[in-house]
Amino acid sequence: MGDALAFFFYDTPKVVLLLALIVFAMGVVRSFFSPEKTRALLSERRAGVGNVMAASLGIVTPFCSCSAIPLFIGFVSAGVPLGVTFSFLIAAPMVNEVALGLLFGLVGWKVALIYLVFGLGVAVVAGWVIGHLRLEGWLEGWVRDLHTGGVQVVPDRALTMVDRLKEGGDAVKDIVGKVWKWIVLGIALGAAIHGYVPADVMARIMGADAWWSVPAAVAIGIPMYTNAAGVIPIVEALLDKGAALGTVLAFMMSVIALSLPEMLILRKVLTVRLIAVFVGVVGTGILAVGFLFNILFS
Repeated sequence: MGDALAFFFYDTPKVVLLLALIVFAMGVVRSFFSPEKTRALLSERRAGVGNVMAASLGIVTPFCSCSAIPLFIGFVSAGVPLGVTFSFLIAAPMVNEVALGLLFGLVGWKVALIYLVFGLGVAVVAGWVIGHLRLEGWLEGWVRDLHTGGVQVVPDRALTMVDRLKEGGDAVKDIVGKVWKWIVLGIALGAAIHGYVPADVMARIMGADAWWSVPAAVAIGIPMYTNAAGVIPIVEALLDKGAALGTVLAFMMSVIALSLPEMLILRKVLTVRLIAVFVGVVGTGILAVGFLFNILFS
């Protein structure tokens, strides 16, 4: 109980403060990017180059499950290739600034860098594969029928530095206000793991020697409803208890990139077949990352 309470009361203010600082800084950065400008940058890019650009832009551009539909519709109607769009949709929630910042602050730069490189790799490769499968016909009919006559870039309004700082403050109010409950829930679960689950039990369940641990971690992660801020305290506790790095990374990626609520939202613009392909391709990439790191660091 003492270990669990110490973990909870130490991590809660640390995570909330770190999250607020990261969100404020990225709110200022995001003031330089608009959805219109992002669509213009990605429109008519070739496969490969476009996938890399889309995944990279996903780190700094505003995205969450609630904005999945308007962003997807905007990208498709602006002529952004389907595979490039998927690279963006995978990278934006999975390799976002909150995930990277919290990983860096809580478990160190090496894990954060590994997550960045392989998270972007999954987004680029999965988007490239989906693009080459030519599945535009598997979009919902009303999405396929969208035609806007090309990319229309809305001129950015002139912002002063004060305006940009205000947008950073507004981002803190909006994002932290929405996710703080999930942060507390994630820290509480991490505290329970830290205080009550013996290290040898965790090693047997999520250790590198348990070959089934990676697919099990992905299967457990998909139906969970949380976000980067909520899942990283759980990741911290799992690693502290001796869980294998590859298994933990696979769990985290599946929670953020393949969450069931996001799939339900995307169902409004994607057919069930296309969602199944999306989950299959991304899930295969996540499994590969998990097994690879368990082999390399076992």
